[in-house]
Amino acid sequence: MSADFTLNFRQLERYRFSNLFGGTVPELFTDEPPPLGEDSGPSPSQLLVAATANCLAASLLFAFGKFKQDVAPLSGEASCVIGRNEERRLRVESIAVTLQLGRPAATLTHVERVLSTFEDYCTVTQSVRQGIRVEVTVLDADGTRLK
Repeated sequence: MSADFTLNFRQLERYRFSNLFGGTVPELFTDEPPPLGEDSGPSPSQLLVAATANCLAASLLFAFGKFKQDVAPLSGEASCVIGRNEERRLRVESIAVTLQLGRPAATLTHVERVLSTFEDYCTVTQSVRQGIRVEVTVLDADGTRLK
């Protein structure tokens, strides 16, 4: 598990930033879509959705791995709803994540136990949920909805 970390960032131009995580992590460039930026990298909202989805995927893989279950290749889709709050400021209102296992559920063991607990271990999702609704769907390789 990763420990605390520090991010260093600097403005390159307009709304484009360089983000340095240190160590061997490559530099990440972020930007806002037009008309503010040039869409030359993911926006902070996109990173929030990606972080939520990727954390859930890693947590699901880890949970199945505890039972020696290989569900690769895991894939999915994440989306968000952006709306305005009472002060008319844009906010991420909700995030929806669909995770699809690489194997049919019928070939796996401990599915119910994994599905009932894996979200609890997702640091990002549980942190985000304190202010944003996060909906999670899990499908098996056949497209059968498991959660």
